[in-house]
Amino acid sequence: MSAAKPSATIRYTAMRLLIFVGCFFISGVAVHFGVLPSGVGGSNVVWVILLGLLLSAPLSFILLRKQRDEMSEQIITSVDRTKARLEANRTREDSVTQ
Repeated sequence: MSAAKPSATIRYTAMRLLIFVGCFFISGVAVHFGVLPSGVGGSNVVWVILLGLLLSAPLSFILLRKQRDEMSEQIITSVDRTKARLEANRTREDSVTQ
């Protein structure tokens, strides 16, 4: 992983957040103009947040498949490196104690 390339996890999270903010904004506008029903009592903000989450989840699942795969590969590589380092340390400790 090069230092200039941002982390796949950060990129995925930022894109997911952008999709949510867009869906939240669209939901807020739709509720404001009566296209979607408003929340009960003072729960309007909570209602719009829930609508934003409900809309953004499937969109993120479909639109961010490539970024999710890149993030998964990066995590797997990191875990494999850590496992190899731990195994090397364990092997070195075993050879010192014998």
